[in-house]
Amino acid sequence: MANESMRQNWTDGAAWWVKNEAVFDAVFAPVTAAIMERARPEAWQRVLDVGCGSGTLLERSVAAGASAAGVDISEGMAAAARRRVPEAAVVVADAQTADLLAELPGDPFDLVVSRFGVMFFDDPEAAFANMRKATAPGARLVFACWRSAAENPMFGMGSSVLTARLDPPPGPEEPGAPGPTAFADRERLAAILEDAGWAPRIEAFDFTVDYGYNGTDGVEERLTSVESGGVGRMAREQLLPRLGEDGWAALLDEVRAELRRHLVDGVLRFPGAVWLVDAADPD
Repeated sequence: MANESMRQNWTDGAAWWVKNEAVFDAVFAPVTAAIMERARPEAWQRVLDVGCGSGTLLERSVAAGASAAGVDISEGMAAAARRRVPEAAVVVADAQTADLLAELPGDPFDLVVSRFGVMFFDDPEAAFANMRKATAPGARLVFACWRSAAENPMFGMGSSVLTARLDPPPGPEEPGAPGPTAFADRERLAAILEDAGWAPRIEAFDFTVDYGYNGTDGVEERLTSVESGGVGRMAREQLLPRLGEDGWAALLDEVRAELRRHLVDGVLRFPGAVWLVDAADPD
């Protein structure tokens, strides 16, 4: 996994994510469906979900009849996944360095899946090689990861209001650094996977990030996402003591106002852009 700060980030954010998992599952439903359509888990397969979060792909894999297991760096996420999918074995471990078959005893995995869970390793080549060590001959790796921030305008939508108030504001991410857009560069992603022993097929997948999935305008749903992210948590920690409850509430109203300026036909929707990876173990 990434450095200790990234581990701490997911530990701190787990409660927010779990509390609002229905929002994230609805907003990212097209990506989940695309992953499962390509992965096609079968009853005879053993499936590993890397960065399993609160268990969305585990739930889908179990429903397909597969034997599913998950690994996540966050105890809060892992605990939520266990509650949601009691049939799945879920462990707290770093998929970059852990002996995955020792952590999750059983036959080697036939399929590895992930939805936005593999972009945070400080040595991604080592991480993907470590996953491959835990797989059976001919296994497949299927995952989705974000493309560039420029192709995903939702990344800064709303959070930019909070960023402007931080002192100092967080700097821009370095290209390729652990984080949501670590694999924005398709050629770099392909090279990492190939060097780790996988034979990847990478395709662009575009979808609509629809925060109005439940009939609302989506503003509160996006605000939930902003507050649960790293910038939102940092802003709350830094600004709430300074502004007080009323000042913090007023700042969130500024975020709402910014979001409402981007409503399309009364609903908050953005283009979403990911890479869908379907990689095979050629051995």
